[in-house]
Amino acid sequence: MDFTQSEHDILRIVQDTLPDSATPYADIARQAGSTEEEVLALLKKLKKGGQIRRFGATLRHQQAGYGFNAMVAWYIEEGFDPDEVGRIMATRPEISHCYLRPNCMDWPYDMYTMIHGKSREDCMQVVQALMEQTGVTQYEMLFSIKELKKTSMEYF
Repeated sequence: MDFTQSEHDILRIVQDTLPDSATPYADIARQAGSTEEEVLALLKKLKKGGQIRRFGATLRHQQAGYGFNAMVAWYIEEGFDPDEVGRIMATRPEISHCYLRPNCMDWPYDMYTMIHGKSREDCMQVVQALMEQTGVTQYEMLFSIKELKKTSMEYF
């Protein structure tokens, strides 16, 4: 997409930490030399067009007490609908990421979820529930040891 300079300025601001105020869109507009209406119209247009799926706050899960994170690699056997399995997995509030990827060589796993919990047992309970909901039973669970980098993508 081609953006006007004003739209570019708005997007540069909204991809960063949003203002912590009662009027964040008005604050963004002031920073971008725009109006609150233009900020909201641009975000609505991009959401409607599918360029962005959602726009909202990001919870720093470790600071909120969810210090256990597990990437679970799932093997979706033939006969299962990966899109349906992914839809079910993605509805869980404990899951922040859910991706379908090609498998390779001796690593048969093709669905990946990132689960956050307050304990190791919390993460295990989510896996158990997902197995019951989806019928998918083959997985590998990798718990995070240390967060080395966590940033949002910057496009402008």
